[in-house]
Amino acid sequence: MAEPVAGRQSPIELSSDQQFAARVARLVMISAVALGVIWVLATATVDVAGWILAALFAGWLTMPSLLALSLIRPRLRYLLVVPATSVTIGLSGICLSALPPSGAGRLGWPLLTAGILLGASLGVWFWYRWVPVPSALDAPFSSARWLLVTLHAGLVVAGAGLVVVGLVD
Repeated sequence: MAEPVAGRQSPIELSSDQQFAARVARLVMISAVALGVIWVLATATVDVAGWILAALFAGWLTMPSLLALSLIRPRLRYLLVVPATSVTIGLSGICLSALPPSGAGRLGWPLLTAGILLGASLGVWFWYRWVPVPSALDAPFSSARWLLVTLHAGLVVAGAGLVVVGLVD
C-alpha cells in the first residue's frame, strides 16, 4: 500500500474529501455505463470466448460497486485494481484472439483497450502513489491531470465508436 508522504496522511484520492467524493460518485455512473457498453459490444463480437465475457462482466459488476462502497469507506479504493485488471484481461483477450479480420472494429478494440490501460495506469499512479506524482499532476482537479483523463476517455469513446461502426458494416 502507498506510504503517506511526509506531512501528508493519505492522498486526497483515498480520503473522504467531499470534493473528491463528488468525482467518485460520477465515476460510479460513468464506469457502470462504459463497462456495460464494453460488455455489450463484446457479446456482439463474433468468436469471443466465454472467459473474456466473464472477465468483462466481473469488471462491470465490481468497478461501480466498489466505487460506490468507497464513498463510505475510502480505503476500499485500493481494491479497484481487481476490476481494472479483470477488464484489462478481458479486453486483451479480445485483442489477442477475437479481433475482426478487417474493418473499423479491428482498430476499435485495440484503441479501447489502450484507453482502459491508460485509465488503469493513471489510477495506480495518481490514486495509489506507488510512483511519485509530479507537482503539476498532484492536484486531482489540475488542468494537466484533466488532459490525461480526457485522453483516457477519448481513447475509450473513439475505440467503442469504431467497434460499433465495425459491427454495423
